[in-house]
Amino acid sequence: MGHGHGHGHGHAGGRHRWRLAVSFALIGAFFVVELAYGLISGSLALLSDAGHMAADVVTLGAALIATRIATRPDTTGRRSYGSYRAEVFASLLAVMLMLGVAVYVAAEAIGRIGTPAQVASGPMLIVGAIGLAVNLVALLLLRAGAAESLNVKGAYLEVVADTAGSVGVILAGWLVATTGRPFWDTLIALAIGVFVAVRAVALGRQVFAVLGQHVPEGIDATAVAGDLAAIDGVRDVHDLHLWTLTSGMNVATAHLVTADQSDNHAVLDQARDLLRSRHGVAHATLQVEPADHSGCDELGW
Repeated sequence: MGHGHGHGHGHAGGRHRWRLAVSFALIGAFFVVELAYGLISGSLALLSDAGHMAADVVTLGAALIATRIATRPDTTGRRSYGSYRAEVFASLLAVMLMLGVAVYVAAEAIGRIGTPAQVASGPMLIVGAIGLAVNLVALLLLRAGAAESLNVKGAYLEVVADTAGSVGVILAGWLVATTGRPFWDTLIALAIGVFVAVRAVALGRQVFAVLGQHVPEGIDATAVAGDLAAIDGVRDVHDLHLWTLTSGMNVATAHLVTADQSDNHAVLDQARDLLRSRHGVAHATLQVEPADHSGCDELGW
C-alpha cells in the first residue's frame, strides 16, 4: 500500500489580499456618500446602488477575513484540510447579500407604482459619476485575482454589478432631468436589481458546486481514470474522487490496482505527476493495491 501527495503553492485568495483591502477602503468610503445623497435626493436608483454598495462592503470585509482565516494553521487537530473553505463561505455570503439587495429593490420599485416620489436629478448625476470612477478603480484592482480565486471573484462580480449600477444611476439622473418624470428612476432601479440577481445566481452555482464537492470545472473524471489506468503496471482504477477544496486547490483520491512485480514507487510518482501536470490536481492521495487485494469489495458506498 502507498500514498502519493502533490503539494500546491498556497491558496489563490491570500496572494490578492491587498487588492481586496484597497477596494474595501474605496467602496466603504463611497457607500457613506451614496447613502446620504440617496436619502437627500429621494432617488431609488441611488438607494438601490447604495444597498448594493453595502453588500460590497460586507462582502469585501468577509473576503478579507476569510483570506486571513484560510492561512492560519490548525491548532485544534480537527481540521485536517485547514480552514481553506472559509473563502468559499465568504463567497456564499456575497450571493445571499446580492439576492437580498435585488429583492429589496424590486419591492421598493413595486411600492412606488402609482405614487412616484420626487427625485432630485442633480445629486444623482454627481454621485453616479463619482461611483463610476470608484468602481472602475476597484475593478482594475480585483480583475487579476478574480481569475484565480472564487473568493476574489465574488468580490469582483459585486463590483461589476456596482459599476453597472453607477451607469444606471447616471442614466436615470439624465432621464429624470430631461423628461421631468421620476418614473425613470424607479424603472432603472428595478433593472439594476434584476442585473444583481442574475450575477448572484451565476456565482451561487459555482459556490454550491464547490460545497457539493462536484468534479472541478474543466476536469473530465473519465479522462483522469483513463490516464491513470494507462500507467505502466496499473491494471485497474477505482474509488476515484475529484473535488475543489478552495479556489486553485483541486484534490483527488484514487485506488490503483497494480500487476504483480510492479514497481509501486514508480507507479505513485507517475500518477502524481500526471494528475498535477495534465489535470491540474496539486494534491492527490493514491492507494496502491495488489491485484489479489479484496478489501475494497467490502464497502457498500
